[in-house]
Amino acid sequence: MRQRPFKQVDVFTQQPYLGNPLAVVLDGSDLSTAQMQHFTNWTNLSEATFLLPPTDAGRAAGADYRVRIFCPGRELPFAGHPTLGSCHAWLEAGGQPRSDGQVVQECALGLITLRRDGDRLAFAAPPLLKSGPLAEEDVALIARGLRIERSDIVAHAWCDNGPNWRGVMLASAEQVLALQPDSAILGQLDIGVVGPHGKVGVIGAHADEGIAFEVRAFFPGNNGLAEDPVTGSLNAALAQWLIGAHLAPPSYVASQGTAMGRAGRVHVHQDGERIWVGGGSVTCVNGEVLL
Repeated sequence: MRQRPFKQVDVFTQQPYLGNPLAVVLDGSDLSTAQMQHFTNWTNLSEATFLLPPTDAGRAAGADYRVRIFCPGRELPFAGHPTLGSCHAWLEAGGQPRSDGQVVQECALGLITLRRDGDRLAFAAPPLLKSGPLAEEDVALIARGLRIERSDIVAHAWCDNGPNWRGVMLASAEQVLALQPDSAILGQLDIGVVGPHGKVGVIGAHADEGIAFEVRAFFPGNNGLAEDPVTGSLNAALAQWLIGAHLAPPSYVASQGTAMGRAGRVHVHQDGERIWVGGGSVTCVNGEVLL
């Protein structure tokens, strides 16, 4: 073991402790997969990342760094808030992008492009691995698991860009915030729930902040069904679905984490063929970790 540079970053927020925390080990060299997984489990956070030099193939393709992303119990091919938080930590530690204005991250899913968006970072949403409507039996199961009527789900789709998300839309943000899911039913599914502030297909501004959607994310955790404070991968996939289906405008802001006492803000913008998903990041812990 040795001391390694470390940051704990709060993502999708400009205010500490209101977003989604991430552990970032800035030098993951010589660590085994088992060591990375053990440390991730120990942090008791939703994810931890380990930064490494890009592979030869990644470097040839323009990657600035490589990241391995872990959640409790498994490694992830891609995740959104670890992508933004890792890039924030890498830049803050002195990382220099090879390309002006953009950072290229290598992860198990492939190359992810990031750019600065004012005082935020944004990543280009990776392509969906699975899309299209869910099977009706899945929708019925999700409705039972969310303790709502099947008719309360006004739209649904696969939202799989690495994590195996299923997305459903309800008629209002109030319905989303009122959900009390049944962990016995939903314990084996990754569920993303989105509800517009306004009517379905008519995105109304939030009275104070111009928020279009309230999002919640439920997934199987170590101790049963868990809820994620703010989820970049889910919001990236939801954006591709909603914008493509004309259920959302090309640019909007989503809120997530409200039900958990957080105030996550996810900024979505379509630029040509790309959809960018961004948010603020703030370093809350800066130092070293023994690994």
